[in-house]
Amino acid sequence: QVQLVESGGGLVQTGGSLRLSCAASGRTFSSYAMGWFRQGPGKEREFVAAMRTRDSTSYADSVKGRFTISRDNNNNTVYLQMNSLKPEDTAVYYCAANPFRIYRSGNNPYWGQGTQVTVSS
Repeated sequence: QVQLVESGGGLVQTGGSLRLSCAASGRTFSSYAMGWFRQGPGKEREFVAAMRTRDSTSYADSVKGRFTISRDNNNNTVYLQMNSLKPEDTAVYYCAANPFRIYRSGNNPYWGQGTQVTVSS
């Protein structure tokens, strides 16, 4: 069982930056694939980024070059650094975990409660 708690959301102006954190419980965190998803107002949840190891990352085209996923296995935490934020990045951001791989479809067994990110124009 893995429990995930996101933090770091907030209100930022266009062009600004935020760093989201996702703290995970469990002693096997380092073996899990971790990911970030988001759900904007009136939209379906969508994949943002995923990471298994330092050399194994993937991003949605809409955030590539602006967002960076990273993890600290010593502190059981995964991060999402978001730069050059746009109003269309406004969403609730969710952390996800999967012992095998992160499925972009969203079919992952463990989820956090979400953290709101609002980008003002």
